[in-house]
Amino acid sequence: MASMERKHDVCSPFVPRRSSVRKTSAEIVSEARQSLRVPSTQRPFTPRDGHRQLFGNSSVRADRDNRPPSTFSLHAQNFDAPDSRPGSGTRLSPLDHKPKFPVPHEAGDPCKAFPKPPTDPLEVKRGLAVARARLLRTGSLTTLPPVEGHTDVKERLNPSPGQKQLSAKRLPGRDHTEGRSGPHKPGPRRTASERYVFYPSVCRLMQPGDDSGVRPTENRAGQRTEPWNGNNATSPEEDAESLVWNNMIAPLLQQLESVAAGSSEGSVDRLCDLCDALYGTLAEANMLGRCCKRRSGILRTLFRLIDLNSAQLNLHIAKLCLALCVSGKNLLNICKLIFQISRSESNDILFQNNSIIDSFLGILSNEDVSASGEALLYCVGTLKFLSGNSAILRLLLDKNCIGVAQKLIQRLCTTDDTNFTIAGHILVQLTATLRNLADHPDSRPLFISFSILPELCVVLRHHHKDQDICTNISRIYSKLSSYSECRLALAQTPDCYQLFLELLSKHHQKQDLVVRLLFTLGNLTAKSDEARQQLFQCEGCMGTLLQLYDSYQRRDDSPHTPTRKGPPPPNRPPAPPVCVQEHDDVLVKLVRVLANMCIHPVVGPALATNTACIQLLMETLELRSVQESEELLVNVAATINNMSFYQEDSSVLRLSRLTIAKLMLKLVLSSSMDAMLEATRVYGNLSQSKDVRNFIMQNKVHQFVVTLLDSKSTEMCFSACGVLTNLALDPPNRVSLSLEGAAVKLVDCLKDLGPGDWQLAGQVCQALWNMIGSGGGGGSEKLMDTQEKESLLEILITYLDEEEALKCIENEDLRDYHRACWELEFQPVAQKLMKTLQPSDRAASQHTKTWS
Repeated sequence: MASMERKHDVCSPFVPRRSSVRKTSAEIVSEARQSLRVPSTQRPFTPRDGHRQLFGNSSVRADRDNRPPSTFSLHAQNFDAPDSRPGSGTRLSPLDHKPKFPVPHEAGDPCKAFPKPPTDPLEVKRGLAVARARLLRTGSLTTLPPVEGHTDVKERLNPSPGQKQLSAKRLPGRDHTEGRSGPHKPGPRRTASERYVFYPSVCRLMQPGDDSGVRPTENRAGQRTEPWNGNNATSPEEDAESLVWNNMIAPLLQQLESVAAGSSEGSVDRLCDLCDALYGTLAEANMLGRCCKRRSGILRTLFRLIDLNSAQLNLHIAKLCLALCVSGKNLLNICKLIFQISRSESNDILFQNNSIIDSFLGILSNEDVSASGEALLYCVGTLKFLSGNSAILRLLLDKNCIGVAQKLIQRLCTTDDTNFTIAGHILVQLTATLRNLADHPDSRPLFISFSILPELCVVLRHHHKDQDICTNISRIYSKLSSYSECRLALAQTPDCYQLFLELLSKHHQKQDLVVRLLFTLGNLTAKSDEARQQLFQCEGCMGTLLQLYDSYQRRDDSPHTPTRKGPPPPNRPPAPPVCVQEHDDVLVKLVRVLANMCIHPVVGPALATNTACIQLLMETLELRSVQESEELLVNVAATINNMSFYQEDSSVLRLSRLTIAKLMLKLVLSSSMDAMLEATRVYGNLSQSKDVRNFIMQNKVHQFVVTLLDSKSTEMCFSACGVLTNLALDPPNRVSLSLEGAAVKLVDCLKDLGPGDWQLAGQVCQALWNMIGSGGGGGSEKLMDTQEKESLLEILITYLDEEEALKCIENEDLRDYHRACWELEFQPVAQKLMKTLQPSDRAASQHTKTWS
């Protein structure tokens, strides 16, 4: 009768407890440890392009003829001179009437008649000299008296572009005649090869070869002639600008041209210094931007220096040109020039010592996509290259590159259809830049504060067909979703799970995109029950995931499955090893998502009853070997372990438990400790069924399980103890386990590992109780000799002393945790086992707590 009563005291099978009256941290840890696990995996590697180019070799744009080029040549002739006009912003419309000359003339006076184009070019100079002799004096132009009765003098002195070209040929070639203000004393006679050039405040004599290609209305320094306003009045601002120009800017421009004309060593450094000096002078005089009236001469001088083909000098030139607010074609060519420089990693140091990055960020903030789309493309392309440099990456973060990118993303997502293509090209570069910035730990708060993660979801919705954009964004998400604050920001984005599923379905053949989206979903569902349920409830969730699983499951064409007899198909070459690895990588991430979803109490039972899902998992175990696909098989075993927690009658996994037990043999017998650990955990759940316990004993699996107790690994010993606890439910198995030395190894495990892990200590006591303390016949009383029992009893007495058990824990927080585990996991079953081992008189003398 007593024997029957003790038979019912057998410890329950090794199954996790999902809930309890007293919910403590120890129970939460115990639940996660005993049953449902979140598999870990490595983040997909982000490849670096071997060459810096707009679109890499893997880009879908690689074969398109209309994509913007990464290589091109730029010379001074590629830049437009019209952009060198003063910055009034107003273009004068051409005159629609013939000019009239109101100067009266007497009939028959050939000198005062309306001029006609002579056939002799020399006559052009002579005719114009008569008309302009009254205007040219040796002194300042402001000393000339007003011209009365001539309302069209301004038109003649400030002609239209067509007239200016004609006037350029009519330079005076002889002495000036008498003017309206009185007789003018002729100066020294000039030779026919000399000519005058008119400037606002000076009149210089130049030789025919001295202009060096400068227009007749400008000097060598690019000084533009100022229109005469008739009354000779000039504003103080104009006088100040002229003073700065004549005394400081013009000499610098002349030095630039003279140094560029030479070929001495160090000329590039000298030119760079002059460019810096010119920039500083213009900045101090407030003449940057488009407000400088002589801006045209500066730009033309700078453009000519580009042909020297120096990266260092061109970067200084580009900085000046951007500061002078070039636009249109010139802005595009300047951006191309900088892009060309940034293609060489050896030039990265030039950008660290130059403020050109500030100018580029200004372009991104101010330029319109419709007007300057291609310039923006090369601008962002340059930032993509530079962000690959760790030093410049830190610089970009300090200069608010992420904030600028956020504003640009918003503008690009609102472009019309006509600019959709160029917006897509820009987004490829911009998302690649953000991908590089995401590597820096200081970027994560910025990604969150500027709401970049939700903004990128908007980009995905607008450009869901663009694989380049989708892949870059998936790389950003895979990097940032490894951090809790970024996971939270992404999880709060509306419909992000549905969006990811749609992209997985649309681009299921693009492996590098699929694997990163799955990795992101695995991160989102790793620690959030809400995320697991939201993903599962998305339309077509399981259909999309299982379709992906099926398409990446290697079957007949797998080089590691039994091969067909005969030669392979002639038109089907064997898949390279890298392809095998890529397919397995997708499945690793996909199976991890399934394992995480199983943890949810509603989703888990649904997956356990999904026949297609269980069949795919079992097929993977059958097709793969541990040697080639270790991580994949470990994740599959973890998923099956999570599903095996749900033992409903409708569970497909429960109905297939024997098949799964057979498939787990290859993992237990492998040389991989991780594979053995996961398979042991699966056996711990499946061995609740008697047929599985019989399979384990018949196939000698229990021998390997007992051997695992020598591993000195708390995780391995914990799982092995769970299997032994269930195997010892059957009295015939206890003897077999004892013959393998299970009881002795369990005592050693308790002695060596117990004080540091009270959960493990409690599980050891459960296994020992089922083996030697539960009675029920089968010779359980003889499984341990007297000396072994005494040794076990001393250990239990020592460990049941709370003060002695926790004395080695110094940290107060850890002490509370260990005390909770000691009270809940170890003390009850240890007291019960000790009572069994103690003689009745000794038990009465021991002062121990009663198990309530």
